Amino acid sequence: MEPSISATLRDQTLDLLASGAASSRADLVEALQVAPSTVTTVVRRLLEEGVVLEEGVGRSTGGRRPRILRLRETNGFLAVAELGGRHARVGLCAPGGGLRVTEEVAIDIAAGPTEVFDVVTATLTRMQAAAAPGEPMLGLGVALPGPVEFPHGRLIGPARMPGWSGLDARADLTARFEVPVLVDNDAKAAAIGEYVTRGRETADMIYVKAGTGIGACLVSGGQIYRGGRGLSGDVTHVRVADSGERHCSCGSRGCLETVASGAALARELAEQGSSATTVREIVTAVGDADPTVVTMVRHAGGLLGVALSGLVNFLNPDSVVIGGALSSLDVYVAATRGMLYERCLPSMTQSLTIEASVAGPDAALVGLGHLLRTTADVRPS
Repeated sequence: MEPSISATLRDQTLDLLASGAASSRADLVEALQVAPSTVTTVVRRLLEEGVVLEEGVGRSTGGRRPRILRLRETNGFLAVAELGGRHARVGLCAPGGGLRVTEEVAIDIAAGPTEVFDVVTATLTRMQAAAAPGEPMLGLGVALPGPVEFPHGRLIGPARMPGWSGLDARADLTARFEVPVLVDNDAKAAAIGEYVTRGRETADMIYVKAGTGIGACLVSGGQIYRGGRGLSGDVTHVRVADSGERHCSCGSRGCLETVASGAALARELAEQGSSATTVREIVTAVGDADPTVVTMVRHAGGLLGVALSGLVNFLNPDSVVIGGALSSLDVYVAATRGMLYERCLPSMTQSLTIEASVAGPDAALVGLGHLLRTTADVRPS
């Protein structure tokens, strides 16, 4: 096998064994849709490395009883955290995969990295004491709501994060925790989490994280398209028609962020005297069928569709998946879907699926755990 293909199959094999979706060579052949000889080669390497153990036999389905494969148990945990504008979602992962516990805490990203990382540190310390006492932290993954130069972990010109531009976040966190650290953009981490959760049923996927801000990512063949400096996916600053030429946090006018993000909706509703002035309050108001809020959310979703239509026509993905807080609003997702069908070529939408995330609010945490195991070399050993 080619080295790149081998590495991909290795990662997929580890995830399938970790999730329980496969426990034998036959299961892996069926799940990966590759030749038995290919699975045998990958499994042999994992056995030689001691990452996977082979013990016991399973039930026969007509032939020889299969040998059972499992990941070797390792004491310890992986720490993961996704930072937003007003909150952080923090979790502990088992080394082989799977979230053990999660918690959401309040932060203010505008307070700067020192204060925000202090909150994350205190939260992880408290969670470790409660859920993993005495266990070592094997690695840390952090997702940030701004452009991250990957894999170096440096913030490059984040528009809504004063005091963060140029920060070497990976070096800062490594000094704090003294473990392997991975820092990525939140939409990219969530896209990988979505891909892993779906079991790789989608070959090419555009993932959009629509919350306070808007980020996007292309996943093709199980790999993130990162671009030259790792800064791809900044769809939030694409100019859109009907934007009203509002000023954007990036310094320009008419960006998607100014009309289709949770922050834009909150601002516009506040200007109209609505009590729904946070993303959570907007979600509640839509659930209560507030006509003003529903109308504005529908309009915002349609403008997201306008911005994505060019990408769909250019990239011809198999699916568009909308995650983030606004993905829980059916009217937002439906408006995006309708605009994509209206604006894109029929040949591009004939087999295109456009739907909300199935990984939900833990998408980025799942993605960070996967990236730590496959990129930062903190797999069970």
